[in-house]
Amino acid sequence: MRKSRHQLIRNMLLESEDGMTVKEITERFDDATTKTICKTLKLIYGIYVDRWTVVKRGTYAAVYMCVEIPQNAPHPTERYIAQTIWAKPASNSENI
Repeated sequence: MRKSRHQLIRNMLLESEDGMTVKEITERFDDATTKTICKTLKLIYGIYVDRWTVVKRGTYAAVYMCVEIPQNAPHPTERYIAQTIWAKPASNSENI
């Protein structure tokens, strides 16, 4: 099984101040194709398209950036209970 590139790509994008295109990311890996990098970018958290650049006449390439994940991000303590206006919640006394 092949080693995951997720963290390597995240680190490359975090170090890059201007962002990187798929072609620029692919050039840094020996065994990667643009198709595999595109699939990987869709799976990595914290990556977004910052802007589009003109590659050739009439074609554009996405420039990807990565956000830093804060170390002290609080985790929610209360559980969200979905509420709807269409159905009333059933109580235990009605089921008996």
